Amino acid sequence: MIEEEKTINRGENTNFPSENLFPKENLFVEEFLNYLNIERGLSLNTRKSYRSDLGRFVGYLRKIGKAGLERVRRDEIIDYLMEEKKRGLSPRSLSRHLVSIRMFFRFLTAEGYLRQDVTEVIESPRLWKVLPEVLSDSEVVRLLEQPDPATPLGRRDKAILELFYASGLRVSELVKLKVDDLNLSAGFIRCWGKGSRERIVPLGSKARQAISEYLDRDRADFVKKVDPEILFLSVRGRALSRQWLWKLIKKYIARAGIQKSVGPHTLRHSFATHLLGRGADLRVVQELLGHANIVTTQIYTHVDGDRLKQVHRRFHPRG
Repeated sequence: MIEEEKTINRGENTNFPSENLFPKENLFVEEFLNYLNIERGLSLNTRKSYRSDLGRFVGYLRKIGKAGLERVRRDEIIDYLMEEKKRGLSPRSLSRHLVSIRMFFRFLTAEGYLRQDVTEVIESPRLWKVLPEVLSDSEVVRLLEQPDPATPLGRRDKAILELFYASGLRVSELVKLKVDDLNLSAGFIRCWGKGSRERIVPLGSKARQAISEYLDRDRADFVKKVDPEILFLSVRGRALSRQWLWKLIKKYIARAGIQKSVGPHTLRHSFATHLLGRGADLRVVQELLGHANIVTTQIYTHVDGDRLKQVHRRFHPRG
């Protein structure tokens, strides 16, 4: 069957990119492409995409020394996708790569070339798209050290950044915080999330100290008649906008010399990732973040893959 379909492919001017595949795997790919052409009727451009995706995947297997598709494990496919993610592939492209690999393995299993389809239990990379870069512990420390503690604006900004990282609030939640939402003596704040859902979030000692200093020394000078109940105010006494807050974060990120691509919720993502990395329960993190669905919170379990592997090797009897 393989030789017959190779002849068909040579007669069809596909102009597929030439990939350096293993000889046997190359024959499997050619047979799969003919299956897509003859039995599935997929277009030439679609088959070119499959050919390119599978060429990169088999090239990765050769790079890691994997001898044959029958020896490929689920973890190696995930590692390949994560490497492509680091290379800059978008979630949509990663999902397409996984679809290509899944269809290929499903085909090989159905044809009897593989005994088991290891791709069945791999979840879609679409779950990875929400999470941008996460700051390391040392990067967070550098960021929090940037505001000038000798000035009122510096003390205000220090309180903002400390609260961001201590609470995992959304930008929209932080700018709406009121003084009455604070309970510093008990170490909690009250915020209103999506769908007007109320939640109580604990504060760490560093955030409490920074907020207390801002309240005691500086906030009264910012208060005007406009938004007197809002916690964090501009020099004109107005509530801060989300856009302004995002610019503030970018300014201090640059000042800290952090090269990562960050977004408005970088500290929120870092908050969740660092909690899970130190063993926090996923349900607790879900509650702290205000996620209605735990599936959203599970995104953060993909970030610290190295730590998960270390835990598995340390505690599993056959790790």
